[in-house]
Amino acid sequence: MSLARYSLMAAAVMSLAACGDKQPEAAPEASAPAASAAAPAASTESDVIVIGHAGPLTGSIAHLGKDNEYGVKMAIDEINEAGGVDIGGKKMKIEMISEDDQADPKVATTIAQRFVDKKVNGVIGHLNSGTTIPASKIYNEAGFAQISPSATAVAYTAQGFKTAFRVMANDAQQGKVLGEYAVKKLGAKKVAIIDDRTAYGQGLADQFEAAAKAAGGEVVKREFTSNAETDFSSILTNIKAAKPDLVFFGGMDAQAAPMKKQLAKLGIKAKMMGGDGAQTPEFVKLSGSDAEGMVASIPGVPKEQMPGGKEFLEKFKAKNGAEVQLYAPFCYDAVMVMVDAMKRAGSTDPAKYLPELAKTNYKGVTGEIAFDEKGDIKNGAVTLYTVKGGKWEVLDIIGGGAAQ
Repeated sequence: MSLARYSLMAAAVMSLAACGDKQPEAAPEASAPAASAAAPAASTESDVIVIGHAGPLTGSIAHLGKDNEYGVKMAIDEINEAGGVDIGGKKMKIEMISEDDQADPKVATTIAQRFVDKKVNGVIGHLNSGTTIPASKIYNEAGFAQISPSATAVAYTAQGFKTAFRVMANDAQQGKVLGEYAVKKLGAKKVAIIDDRTAYGQGLADQFEAAAKAAGGEVVKREFTSNAETDFSSILTNIKAAKPDLVFFGGMDAQAAPMKKQLAKLGIKAKMMGGDGAQTPEFVKLSGSDAEGMVASIPGVPKEQMPGGKEFLEKFKAKNGAEVQLYAPFCYDAVMVMVDAMKRAGSTDPAKYLPELAKTNYKGVTGEIAFDEKGDIKNGAVTLYTVKGGKWEVLDIIGGGAAQ
């Protein structure tokens, strides 16, 4: 697959991983990936818009990073193939610079500074909350617009930055739905909680815990692991003794899948539940037959029910030779929303189009997109799924007035 005009720039940095990531203070030595031969220099042409994309393009969740990258590129290619975008009476084409942040906060800040130095016109990313949050500080200081299509941690937009936006529901919305659903709909009176100690995983688990308790559930165990671990036998043995009705995991599919398999191996009959990080085709592939019965959520309505979902899924598969993993439709919309703000402002300068971005009212593939005063999407829906017959099936759709 040729991904036109993107780069993986070289840098020596500290490494960590996973919609959360490893914590910066525990980082071992690592290096950023080598630069791509196809890497474009920062554009100085007045007729070119340069959009930066950042996500994990290597490592255990690279399948999600590439999914994001494909979504960004699809939007850019469609705009360019239609003749470009009219900015203040001038037709302009768009270039993408794509960087591998390795799901590592330290790498992400290096990339963020690189985007600032290159004077890109806007940034779509990062994928993980643990990379998005530290990078957002650099973008804010430089006055650069950032739209994350997938970082759900409440802390991202709670910083008060006028440069930070996201196009899907946050963990406060998602965690509340998950906690209430576990107790009220799945009948879980006793729950155990595990998180991967990332900004995403721990944040979502905290929100789940608060909602489950408010709904009348009892938290009988709270454990944590890392987003690099795959052996959970010790944690799960402790949890087994507490006899929970449900085990909630805050983390990504690369850990959720082996955890689900080990629950079955240890004879733990409790249901397992997770958030959007686990609601992927990859989870089902990695879990095999043990995936059955898993419950997970994703912000937004089901992809097939999105206003432009069916057409997007068909185009995505035809173009990329792969199914959508998770966030690609949100990435596509993030590009369209950013470009729409530029058009309305008649400028690609973030200082001029940021006020228009804040006033967004855009009908996208994923639904209607409008932001509140923090930069969060208004009325974000949350969809709950379960694995049945080796496939994710919709259980319920909660909320989402404008997102519908």
